[in-house]
Parts: sequence; C-alpha cells; structure tokens
Amino acid sequence: MHKQPKLTRFNENVLSKYQIYNSIFMTLPFDSITKTGVLLPLFHDVCKEGFSSKKNPTEIVDTFFSTYQVNPTEKERLDLLFHFIQYIERQVVLFDAIEDASFATVNNMDGVGTMRSTKETAVKENKKEALKKHLEDFKVRIVLTAHPTQFYPGTVLGIITDLAEAIEKDDLLLINKLLAQLGKTPFFKQEKPTPYDEAVSLIWYLENVFYHSVSDTYNYIQNNIFDGKEIPNEIINLGFWPGGDRDGNPFVTTEITLNVAKRLKKMILKNYYQDVRILKKRLTFSGIEHIITELEVMLFDNSVNPDLNTMISLEEFKGKLYEIKNLLITKHQSIYLEEMNDFINKVHIFGYHFATLDIRQDSRVHHNVFSQIVTTLQENGSTLFPANYLSLSDTEQIEILSTVEDNVDISIFKDEMVNKTLGSVKAVKTIQENNGEKGSNRYIISNNQTAVNVMETFAMFNLCGFEHNITTDIIPLFETVDDLINAESVMRILYTNNAYKKHLESRNNKQTIMLGFSDGTKDGGYLMANWSIYQAKENLTRISREFGIKVIFFDGRGGPPARGGGKTHQFYASLGPNIEDEEIQLTIQGQTISSNFGTLDSAQYNIEQLLSAGISNELFNNSNDIISESEVQIMNDLAETSYKAYSDFKGHPKFMPYLERMSTLKYYGKTNIGSRPSKRSSSSKLEFSDLRAIPFVGSWSQLKQNVPGFYGVGTALKKYEDNGEFDKVKAFYQNSDFFKALIGNSMMALSKSFFELTEYMADDEEFGEFWKIIYEEYLISKRLLLKLCDYDILMQSNPVGKASIDIRENIVLPLLTIQQFALRKIQELQKEDPVNEKELEIYEKMVTRSLFGNINASRNSA
Repeated sequence: MHKQPKLTRFNENVLSKYQIYNSIFMTLPFDSITKTGVLLPLFHDVCKEGFSSKKNPTEIVDTFFSTYQVNPTEKERLDLLFHFIQYIERQVVLFDAIEDASFATVNNMDGVGTMRSTKETAVKENKKEALKKHLEDFKVRIVLTAHPTQFYPGTVLGIITDLAEAIEKDDLLLINKLLAQLGKTPFFKQEKPTPYDEAVSLIWYLENVFYHSVSDTYNYIQNNIFDGKEIPNEIINLGFWPGGDRDGNPFVTTEITLNVAKRLKKMILKNYYQDVRILKKRLTFSGIEHIITELEVMLFDNSVNPDLNTMISLEEFKGKLYEIKNLLITKHQSIYLEEMNDFINKVHIFGYHFATLDIRQDSRVHHNVFSQIVTTLQENGSTLFPANYLSLSDTEQIEILSTVEDNVDISIFKDEMVNKTLGSVKAVKTIQENNGEKGSNRYIISNNQTAVNVMETFAMFNLCGFEHNITTDIIPLFETVDDLINAESVMRILYTNNAYKKHLESRNNKQTIMLGFSDGTKDGGYLMANWSIYQAKENLTRISREFGIKVIFFDGRGGPPARGGGKTHQFYASLGPNIEDEEIQLTIQGQTISSNFGTLDSAQYNIEQLLSAGISNELFNNSNDIISESEVQIMNDLAETSYKAYSDFKGHPKFMPYLERMSTLKYYGKTNIGSRPSKRSSSSKLEFSDLRAIPFVGSWSQLKQNVPGFYGVGTALKKYEDNGEFDKVKAFYQNSDFFKALIGNSMMALSKSFFELTEYMADDEEFGEFWKIIYEEYLISKRLLLKLCDYDILMQSNPVGKASIDIRENIVLPLLTIQQFALRKIQELQKEDPVNEKELEIYEKMVTRSLFGNINASRNSA
C-alpha cells in the first residue's frame, strides 16, 4: 500500500494536531489575566484584517483595544500585550514539538536521500563495490557552533523533547501538564551565558542525539553495505566550537577551552559507562565478566572525576573490547555480538574526544598579536626575528615565519590578547595529550586575506613547542567576495613554501579550507556570494590537484538561505566533478541544530541526506551537475548584475540609519542568548564591517523583508527579460541542479517576506523612498522567480516546507505586529523633549521579548 502524499501526512499529523492541542493550550490560565487565551485569537483576526486593509501596526493595536476592551488603562494595555508575547512564544514551542513528534511519519525514513535508498540504487546500477570504495574515504563532518540564533533555554528544550514524546503517544494527561509547565517556564535569560554554558547546552545534543543517531547510521552502513566487515573510516565526524571559537568573543579564555575539552571527555566516558552497564547485564559469560567489570569501574571513576586520569589509552581500551568480541565469537556462539559491535563502533567514532574542539581567531587579531610577539622577543634579547622584521615585505616575512621555532615563556608577554592567543595554541597540546589528537587538531583563521596570515599561525605553533611537528590542521577562512577571489593566489604561495609543504605531508597531504557563506552574503549579496564560493571551490580544487594536495572544503553555513542555509543537501549533490568532494564539512548553528538534529529521527535523516548527497555527486553523476561554458557566462553575468544592485543598495546613505533606527538590530545585544557581543568592535559608531552576519540577517528577517536572501536576484533576472533573453536563464535553470538549488533557497527567503507589516514606512519622511527601493526589488524578484520556475506560487514544488512556513508565519503575525507597534512607539518617544526614559524602557523590553518567538518560528529555514 502506498503512503499518502507527504502534504496529506503533514496536514493530518502536524496541522490537525496543532489545532487540537493549541485549543487546549489557549484555555490554560497560566497568568493573572485569565482572558489572554480567549483574546489572542481575536487579536490575531484584527491583525489579519488590519494588514489587508492597509492599517499600520499602531492602528491595528488601537482597533483591537477599542473593540474588545472597555477603556483599558495604559498599564492594562501593556500587560495584555506582554501576555500575548508569552502565549505566542509557547505556541511556537508547541508547533515545534508536534513537528518533531511527526517527523518520521511526514518524512519517508527509507526514501530518496537515505542510506537504504542509496544502497538500493547502487545495487540496481551495479555499483555496490564502488559505493564501498567511496565510503572507505568519504566523510561528513558536522560542526556544532554556539552562534546565537536559538533562543530556547535548556529547560524549554527539555519540555519540547518531553512534549514531542507525549504527542507521539497521544498522552493527553501528560500533554496537559507539560503545556501548563511550559506556560510557567521563563523563556529568556536574565544574564548572558558564558562560553562554557553554551558548550554545556550543546553537549546535551551530543549525548542525547548524536551519540545514538551517528552510530545507528554507521551500523546500517557496516551491516548492509560492508556486509558486517570493519570499515577503515569513521565516515561521520563531529566538530565543536563553543569554548574554542575566539573570533570576536573576548570571553573565551584558555581555562574555558581546557574545561570544555574536559567536559567533552567526561560526557563521552559517561555515555560509554551507561552502555557498558547494559552490556555487563548481558555478557555474564566466563572469561568476559572480569574484563567488562574492570572497564565499568574505570569508566565510572573517570566520568565522575575527570581529573583522575586513570583511563587506559584508547588503543588499549579498544584492545579489551576486541578481546571480548573474540571470546563471544569463539566461546559463546556470538550471543550479543550485534550489541558488542555497536559499542565498538561508538568507540571507533567518538574516541575519548566525542567531538573535535576547533580553535578560531580573526587574522587581524593574529596580526596585532604577532607584532607584539616580535617586539617583546626583541626587547628580551631574542634574535629569532631581525630588527626590521615588521617593515619587511610579505615574501621576506614568510621566509622568516617558515623557519622560526622555540618554546617561548608566555609570562614574558604583558598584553592580554597575546597571552590568550598563545595560551590557546598551548591548550591544543594539552587537549591532545588528554583526549587524543582528535580532541583539538584544527585551527581556523577567520577573515583570512593573505598567505602571511596563515604563516603567522604556523609560526605561532612552532614558537609554542610544536617544533615543526604541528599535529593540527591550519585552516584559512575566506569570507568576503575579494578574499574568495584571492584565495587561489594565497594557496599557491603556501603550496610552494617548503616548510608548509612539509607540514602538509605530515597531515596526509590534505588541506582544509573554510568558506564563509554568512559574511560572503552580507558583503556581496546572495547570488554573488554563492557563485563566488562555487568558483573559489573550482579554482582551489584545480590548484590543489596541481600540487598533489587533497583539498577539503569546510562551509560556514547559518540557518536561513541568506547565511548559506536552506536545502544544503541539494547544494552538495549538485557540485559536479570540478569540485573536490571527498568530505562534506559544514557548521550547524542556532535553530538549525534543534530543527534538523534535535531528535533521533531528524538527526539520522539529515545525516543520511548529507551522506547520500556526497555519494550521489561521486557515484551517480548526471549531466545536470556540469555547468557548461555558456552557462558559466550567464551565471557570471547574473552574479555581477546582482552584486552591483546589492552594492548600490548597501552604499545608499540611508542603509545604515535604516537598520539602526527602523529594525531590531540594536536589540540583539540585549537578548542574552549568546556569549559574544553582537558586533566585532566596541566603538559606539556602527560600521558595516563590524556587523555580525547573524544580527544583520536576523534584523531583516524580523522586519519580514529578508533582503540578504533575494536582493539583486530580481534585477539580474530582469536584465535578461528586458533583453528578450529570458529563455536562456530558463534553460540554465532546467539544466543545472546548482542553479536550481540556489533559486529554491532564494524563493524560501521571499516566501518568508511580508511587506504589509512595514508598509507604513512608505510614508516616512526620512525612510519612505528607501523602503520603496526594497519593496520594488522584492516584487521584481518574486515575479521573475515565479516566471523562471513556471510556478503560480512560491515554493510550489515543496508544499510541505511551504505549509510549515505558512503556519509558523501565521502564529507569529500578532507578535510581529506588537514588535512594530513598539518600534513605532520608541521612535515617537525619542522625538520628545525630555524623553520619558521609563516608558522608553518598557517598549524597548517589548521589542527585545518579541525577538524570541519570531526567531524560533523561523527554525525551518534550513
């Protein structure tokens, strides 16, 4: 029997359940105003009706109060609006939990893109041996980052998990209790989390989700593709940034880095201990019992007290597991062999490190630090660097950086940043000693612009006792459009440098290069950023192959399409033969962690989608993956045209004032969701270059204008329409999976736009014309994307994704209205003399609180 269509399954299992449980939720009085749940649907209707009749948010709020309240006081009005915010935040959580509970029903866990489907395709096409061979080298690396786009505190995440389970079982009594608990649980944090707090929150996902989903996927591959034989490859690697990512985060210290590494080891040992206890109950056979008891005691002691350090080496640990396995096979008829293999696989994948702690710092910080190091060493009589080092050319500096080595005493440096930077390099050595090399063996240089940036990092390792045996990958991160263009020449200098070449030989001739989608889009606009990264990958693949180096690309992706999110597996499946694809590495951040990897089902499904994307690109190549010469010209032209449009827009004199005064940009820093500041520098003046991609993209999203996801796309397509050559772009769209994925993700950004919300800005004396420029580009982009795809509505080919977005947008409509109402009120208050500070504070709090639900509702952006 065929399953019902996906949209029907979604409507029955998600939409219907949401309507039922939401009606229960709305009757729960969890605050002093018992009518909130009754009044919110009425307010929702007033918002809908108000926007369709072109009322502004202030008029909508006033209409609601004059219709449904008898002469409310200002305090009563404000209290009710704050209670609406509380209710809507929790409606979003309820919808999240229902989607999580229905994930396996709505998505076909054995369908296209899963490992079962991939294996069956390989068998059918006589490619099972080729699939095995590919999986001996191919890897997917999922790197969890603490970039703050997830507003749920741990307590709420726990409720979502329990609620999803209760909904799956239709346990009405428990659902009722959990909804009541949800109503009384605070959603916002009084204080900013520390980087260590962020690490603890994300380690929860490692323990409760990835530990099981990763090993389940690996077990399936081993049993069904490798016929039970051992695989000389972990296939899935996990990476971790909280506690190691220093880029713009002054709160990350060496002590925090070491404590996070210690916590990672402690939690993997705790998970091993729990598994060993279960095995001990089963493996009650002679010759085995004493080995497993010894392991149990050791794991317990070291997971309770990480400072004990009495664990045997990882190799010895594995040796004892193989000893048990051999005894099961030779003496005990292979009873519980499957369970034993599962545990051995987990140890093979997670070692003593659980996830690799990456270190990251900005090249500009490095450069300043390095200048301080040189000056201080010279002042202390060192002859490592010549007196004129700082005035030498790049080529001359690189020559010196290639040869220096020492084990400098950090205490001679008085500058705090020098201490932190060298401390983090020394911390790598300590972590490798405690957690194994994989504990921390990647150092990322963000905003990398030159070969000197890489060689300064190389020299820092050699100055910290690594003595030209650097057991760490040095990873340049190219972010801006210019940096992406220059990346090839930077790598050529490095590949021809003897010292660096020797370092790469010791790293199996592999070079990892990171590419930043978020900052690329912020800098160059949507089409140019994605095309620049595609071209950079082709160029870097070519030059790496020329020098016999295997290049590994690591993509810095965010949640929404404007930050490199969207349907990522479609992007990876479309890259073609000119881009190295032995590994897929990408960052997963914010709400993408909870939406794509928050449950066992969704994590396994999305891990398998990424694996199969890499496999299909290699094994099941089709002509749609190859972009022809004429199509390259079209893509170049589209990217250039959109880049010019976006650059002109970005250069508009009202661009920064609009973001500063008409959006929620400055409120991101007040939300206490992330440990790092919302901009890179501490100066009071807002500079575009200091803006972080998350608040930048997020602010456009809160305005429901989503500029970074589409601006310039419409202008680029219109050029072809005006020239009577639209059929050329249409043919390109039909022939290229890469262009199709690009357009699909931009369409997602457009479908989350709602310009009626801010239509009042068209009449603003200062910003009216600027608003109209954005709206015009939105209309052109929407019209021409529909024309390009032959669609009647946006996201026509993804009805479930569209349905999910529509429901979420519908839930937060009153929240967006309240936010805009508060922003308008703030603008009015700021014009008064004197300013009523107390009133201003209340409305600013209203804006900040309304950020939470709006962002959480967007979690399906990836």
